[in-house]
Amino acid sequence: MILIGQYDSPFVRRVGVALRLYGLDYAHRPWSTFGDAEQLAEFNPLRRVPTLVLDDGEVLIESGAILDHLDEIAAGPPLLARSGRDRRAALKICALGSGLADKAVTLVYERVLHETTSPLWVGRCQTQIAAVLDALDATRGPTPFWFGDRINHADIMVACALRFLREAHATLFDPARWPKLTAHARTCEALGAFQAVTQVFDPPK
Repeated sequence: MILIGQYDSPFVRRVGVALRLYGLDYAHRPWSTFGDAEQLAEFNPLRRVPTLVLDDGEVLIESGAILDHLDEIAAGPPLLARSGRDRRAALKICALGSGLADKAVTLVYERVLHETTSPLWVGRCQTQIAAVLDALDATRGPTPFWFGDRINHADIMVACALRFLREAHATLFDPARWPKLTAHARTCEALGAFQAVTQVFDPPK
């Protein structure tokens, strides 16, 4: 398999971490959606990452769809419950973490691509980010990971979103306001799979 995209993307990183946790071999192509857009378009017309090229040439796009496939082919226990309330609960946390990351990415694009930013739009995104952080911090329990003693996709998504947010918009995250999320990020970032899949955020020029 070939994973396309830079690890400073929270969405690429969540796939890379899952691949590592599952013990699945893959090659990595750290292509930029800006600098390598035409090369990326040969595999994904949206010119977006992550993009995963399977060994038989099939191409998967969007992190959720990619992880769904990885859950199917992994030899060990899946990183997400297969059905029921536990699955829905984890998917909700994944959705909040994904939305948090998406808003953080949107603010980067607003800053670097527009000569004049929209205060209304920036304020709305910042309000959404803070509200999601409040909700996640209130939801995070005392267990080692979100739903017990074993890491799952919810843990990964939230941790990747937090890493991106803190690097791209340091002033938007207050560790004192969200102590449980701070501890969650510390726990995840200490794992080998996270340390092996990392790249300091460098905003597009």
